[in-house]
Amino acid sequence: MKKFPLKIGVIQASLPSYFPDRYKVFEQCQQALEDICATRGAELVVAPGRPMNGRDARAAADYCLADGADFLLLIHGGFTMGDVAHALAMVAVPMGVWATPEPTLDGDVQLNNFVSLNMTMSIAKRVRDMKKHPIQWYFGAPGSPVLQARLATTINALAMRRHLTHARIGLVGGLAPTFYNMEISSNTLKQRFGVDVEAFEMAELTGRMAAADPGRVAMEVEKMAAAASLNGVSADQIALNASAALALRDICTDHEFLALAVSDWPALQVDPGMHPGAAFSWLEEEDGIPVASEGDLLGAVTQLAAQAMTGRVGYLLDMTEPDLQHEDLLMWHGGGGPLYLADDNGAEWINHPMIGRGTEEGACYGTISDLVFRDGPVTAFRISDEATTLFEMEARVVGRSPSGYSGCRGWLRDFSIGGETASLPDVITTVMEHGVEHHFVLVPGNYHNVLAEFAAWNGLTPLPRLKARDHLIVPV
Repeated sequence: MKKFPLKIGVIQASLPSYFPDRYKVFEQCQQALEDICATRGAELVVAPGRPMNGRDARAAADYCLADGADFLLLIHGGFTMGDVAHALAMVAVPMGVWATPEPTLDGDVQLNNFVSLNMTMSIAKRVRDMKKHPIQWYFGAPGSPVLQARLATTINALAMRRHLTHARIGLVGGLAPTFYNMEISSNTLKQRFGVDVEAFEMAELTGRMAAADPGRVAMEVEKMAAAASLNGVSADQIALNASAALALRDICTDHEFLALAVSDWPALQVDPGMHPGAAFSWLEEEDGIPVASEGDLLGAVTQLAAQAMTGRVGYLLDMTEPDLQHEDLLMWHGGGGPLYLADDNGAEWINHPMIGRGTEEGACYGTISDLVFRDGPVTAFRISDEATTLFEMEARVVGRSPSGYSGCRGWLRDFSIGGETASLPDVITTVMEHGVEHHFVLVPGNYHNVLAEFAAWNGLTPLPRLKARDHLIVPV
């Protein structure tokens, strides 16, 4: 994954006092930030001096911004006058304010940091558009695990934001026919996230496939066969997928794309007679390039957000079958998806189970990956509604028999939506009533906090859980 490091601008503020130095407040805070940044690929730029008035505060902000800071963090080492907060609140970039606890709990107050934190947030609310440019606050000692987790959540969420602002996505073949729910303009994505989209006719892919060097294709087939066994797939079909993977990889290299959205049907079934699911899987597994099937641009954006959040490509899936009796939900897709989340049975390359079924030839072409997810916590989410809302739920993969339909799949249970416990009927009701598009990105792990903060920094409205009802719900 190509990385664009988040840069944090640190402003250390206090009235003249020897107490911050006596207790090494700034030194300890900076060391904690450096440790957190080292594990997340972020960078620090520390403004010189300690601003004590608005002019100095603005100069400190300008120093950080000139060095490329994406986020300004004001650290109260001791009590700070309100004009520092007033000036910084007018800087329209993501911002945080941190205060540390008192070193003693009796005698004279030493730092008075919490009061300064309170004053800063109160002033900011009165002069800053907090919906458009929110401020996150932090209170805790530099060594506090709770404080460090809160800072890490912010760094992760803002790293996702930065990743999107530098993203270029290739759209190959346009949106799949009649998938009206996934329509979104490239102008909207540019406005909302800074994402650039470049569109190509399908001939760009098929032309490169036809011109592929046979030796290069053979080497790619060998790599694919080493990663997952071939089960009933013809040599011609796996070679077509290898050539598709090479062509898509070259398109990404030539145009510096971080992700693709590709219309995998119906044109490719006509020429050259294949389904590129295995090619999508291979790019995601081998190259870390997310590929959204069916030309789903907002799905590709969601995949990029997931990759920046976890470091790995997520799984673009449908909510395919709710088992209401057992409160289990099958998440599945019949094409694409990396291999790393496979259970102990591993992954196979198989013929696409749906293309050609019911014919004399049967399902004999169109290669996809076939795997069952290993058990464990997962998060599924999607940026939705013209990139204005965010649906996210946490759940747990549970192995069961039957394991689900051929393709990438897993049964989920124990749901929560937006941090609230949800039944399976609640999940269904929430998705249906909010009209969430039918592609969701699944990643291993629990990420509610990061996604909630990502939504806040990007002006996305989190979609709340809707409780199941036995009657019509009219949208408010």
